Parts: sequence; C-alpha cells; structure tokens
Amino acid sequence: MLGVQSKSARNWAMACHFAAFSGYLIPFGWVLGPLLVWLLKRHDHSFVNYHGKESLNFQISVIIYAMIFGLLCFVLIGFPLLFILAVVQIVLVIIASIKASNGMLYRYPLTIRLIK
Repeated sequence: MLGVQSKSARNWAMACHFAAFSGYLIPFGWVLGPLLVWLLKRHDHSFVNYHGKESLNFQISVIIYAMIFGLLCFVLIGFPLLFILAVVQIVLVIIASIKASNGMLYRYPLTIRLIK
C-alpha cells in the first residue's frame, strides 16, 4: 500500500483515469490523455505513478481488444462485442476514478501489463 494520499495526489490519480474519456473527442485520446497526466505528475506522487500506469495499461488493452473485435465484425459477432467493450470501458474507468479519489489502489481486470 502506498499510505495516506494527499488531496492533490488523489485528484491527479483520478485525472489519469478520467483523461481516457478524451478519446471520445480526439483521436488516440484514450492513450494520450492518461499518458500526458502520467508524464506530468508521475515523479511528484507514487500514487499518481501507480494509477497512471494502470490507466495506460488498461487503455492500451482496450485498443488491442477493439482491434480484435473489429476484425470479428466480418463474422458479425464483433459488433455486439465492440458495444460491450465500450460499456465495460466506461464503467471501469468510472470505478477506477472513484477508487483513486478515495485514496485506494485499483487494478483493472483483463489488463495486459505492458508498462511496469
């Protein structure tokens, strides 16, 4: 555990997760948003470093899953899988943001851990 977190650290950790929603507005925002917050604040707080890496790993995993499901659209099963993936992404980002806001660590399920 990383101990008791300051309000600033909790807010930046929460921003690492919420920044992923920028992907709905700008291309590659799912990764660029969390990456930007993480790069700016990772050295200031170990809590932000943890949540930034977790958010990036999850968003990269979602992109990989989306590409696979996109290919499955040729056999029609990909369409419902992409919809389910989008809903799961939104729900898990909100849960992770709430956990970060409360000063808790959170690990996304089914995440490929590329950034250690």
